[in-house]
Amino acid sequence: MMKNKLVMATNNENKLREAREILAPLGIEILSQHDAGADCQPEENGSTFAENAAIKAKTVYESVKLPVFADDSGLCVDALGGRPGVHSARYAPKGQECRKLLDEMRDIPEERRTAHFHCTVVYTDGERTITADGTLNGKIAFEERGENGFGYDPVFLCGEKTLAEMTADEKNKLSHRGSALRVLCDLLKGNDDADK
Repeated sequence: MMKNKLVMATNNENKLREAREILAPLGIEILSQHDAGADCQPEENGSTFAENAAIKAKTVYESVKLPVFADDSGLCVDALGGRPGVHSARYAPKGQECRKLLDEMRDIPEERRTAHFHCTVVYTDGERTITADGTLNGKIAFEERGENGFGYDPVFLCGEKTLAEMTADEKNKLSHRGSALRVLCDLLKGNDDADK
């Protein structure tokens, strides 16, 4: 049986809200690492999303000794050889990510502007580790559009809209993090049932 508390290795309120909604079927309380008493900043020096998520999950688990999950995600642009990838958060100064990406891609034609967001979620409870992945395919727009979202959302096209032009509900149904969390929820439910 799972304990009745689960810690997300983040203090980001947007991520926490999304995780609480998607993991609600588990019937357990989702805490931020701050609320759980983890005062640590894991160094994300892995070469893959899975490595970075595992580093965060294991570091916070060692601090709180409660089941923990962590995510790492980023934007992978085909025309840039998969960049910025695991370096998405450090690709440009905060708030300048879209401008830098559009500048790098200014001569790339529409048919070669394919990209995807990827997210890996890693869960650990000290005995087992579970990994779940989610992907969202799209294209890079030629200009920033929309007021919602953050990071690369204003330049990431899903169909006719950028993620920043969608409501939070629309984005959560599609998002790479949402997909990975839904997989994790199913895996945890399955494991919990098997423990009974």
